[in-house]
Amino acid sequence: MHRLLAALGNPERRLPPVIHIAGTNGKGSVTATMRAILEASGKRCHVYTSPHLVAFNERIRVGTDGGFVSDPVLYDALHRCEEANAGGEITFFEITTAAAFLIFAEHPADILLLEVGLGGRLDATNVIDRPAATVITPVSMDHEKFLGNDLADIALEKAGIIKRGVPVVSASQPEEAFPAIVRQAARNKAPLKILGQDFTAHPDQGRMAFQDDDELIDLPVPVLGGSHQFANAGVAIATLKAAGLLPDVQTIERGLKSVNWPGRLQPITHGHLLQMCPDGAEVWVDGGHNPGAGVSVAEFMGELEERSPRPLYVVAGMLTTKDPVGFFRPFHGLVRHVGTVPIVSTTTARTPEELADLARCAGLEATPFQSLDAALADVAACAEKDGESPRILICGSLYLAGEALARNGTVPD
Repeated sequence: MHRLLAALGNPERRLPPVIHIAGTNGKGSVTATMRAILEASGKRCHVYTSPHLVAFNERIRVGTDGGFVSDPVLYDALHRCEEANAGGEITFFEITTAAAFLIFAEHPADILLLEVGLGGRLDATNVIDRPAATVITPVSMDHEKFLGNDLADIALEKAGIIKRGVPVVSASQPEEAFPAIVRQAARNKAPLKILGQDFTAHPDQGRMAFQDDDELIDLPVPVLGGSHQFANAGVAIATLKAAGLLPDVQTIERGLKSVNWPGRLQPITHGHLLQMCPDGAEVWVDGGHNPGAGVSVAEFMGELEERSPRPLYVVAGMLTTKDPVGFFRPFHGLVRHVGTVPIVSTTTARTPEELADLARCAGLEATPFQSLDAALADVAACAEKDGESPRILICGSLYLAGEALARNGTVPD
């Protein structure tokens, strides 16, 4: 990265102030919440996230106009990066991150929300010497091949984005993950704020209460689904405050009401997918793909079941690098049936047969299907036979979430 960026004239040194976000779960939700609040205050936000759902352009949001990067601008940046790289060894994520930095440096904005791709310490994004703040969202088991076989090792990699003297905000973490983050912050003399210790965000009489040592703020509940979004919203607010970017309460409230993060507990209210499902079916799409995400999504489905009971059918596809048993286990006792499907947009997906076997290892009934359409047709047949309107969750991978949204005709914005 340093070699290529130097050949490009070091665009990473010409960026607006950066908030750097690492973690296993919740990075996208925290980023989307910060963007909504900042844009409500009139700030122009560059945003870099990964992976995309439908089109690669989703990874690069340009603050000049608030939309995804255009094809001509993206092509030009990638072409210049290829020329500057001159055939040197480079990964896909490294060269696309360099292209994003080039685009961000050449288009004016007030802030860059920069999401880590994998880990943190050795991630391609970790070339920013002094961000305005760093964030570590909940750490969970994921990418063990690259990051380590236990939470302590993974947390150490995530904590690698902490910089000397730069404020860092952490979500609540598993007990094994905390020491690495605390030590790294102390080593770098980085002021550390931790959810549950230095600030809280929780439901309060149909609203959300954010509280730290300075103030108690009454706010609307997060619009994103799931009780875990209270924590994500709290981390976003605490980070903006640590960076000196938190606006007044009225502006925060406007921002929280406008948060949008596709593919994360996203209800499908119209489109082709609903046409494939029985009348009255409720359809959700979520890209969570590790044990921590499985807990959050299962809790949300359980909350829906308490409010409005329906038989839950899961349609899942997962990559070979993920832990299906850990992901499926929280759904035990909640799901009527799992249909496993291939993911056609990647070569690293598990076969439906293999994934069905692993779902059974988690105690779930599972059947492999050769397409998303076939799995949904089976749900429709079961619902018609039982005379019930089902709740359908399409989940297990952001790649599958993207395929489902594309099949539905839904374009992220």
